[in-house]
Amino acid sequence: MTRSSSNRIDSASRVIMASPKAIYQAFMNPEALGTWLPPKGMAAHIEVFDPREGGAYKMALTYEVDHSNPGKTSAHTDVSQGTFLELVPDTKIVLSVNFDSEDPAFSGEMIQTWYLEAVLEGTKVIIVCEHVPEGIRKEDHDEGLGSTLENLAQFIEK
Repeated sequence: MTRSSSNRIDSASRVIMASPKAIYQAFMNPEALGTWLPPKGMAAHIEVFDPREGGAYKMALTYEVDHSNPGKTSAHTDVSQGTFLELVPDTKIVLSVNFDSEDPAFSGEMIQTWYLEAVLEGTKVIIVCEHVPEGIRKEDHDEGLGSTLENLAQFIEK
């Protein structure tokens, strides 16, 4: 897979009132992941999920509401697939992300790293996306990452 030509890095973080172990497990369970990962206004369908280093995944995110930007794969869908590059239980998850798109602005590999750091209040979750494809507007990506962290907090803190 070819790395995206973009050198852009986007990130987001949030403290979640749960242990790093609980958050890691919510990521490793495809049913749970499909519940909290999609940003507000989207739904997930996980087609392939092999959570081990070198294991593959494929998921489709579908817009449930009207949106201003078309999807990367179709008008209402973003399909991504990739590989679990590194899994450090309760500490770090590193993914290779490739979008299924005919638009070259979304081509190339993005590296997404999730850091789970125990803090007094629970866990500081930090998402770092490297080589973000130029077709993803920074404002939209920041909003989506924040929404995903909000969903994770609501899912795990209940």
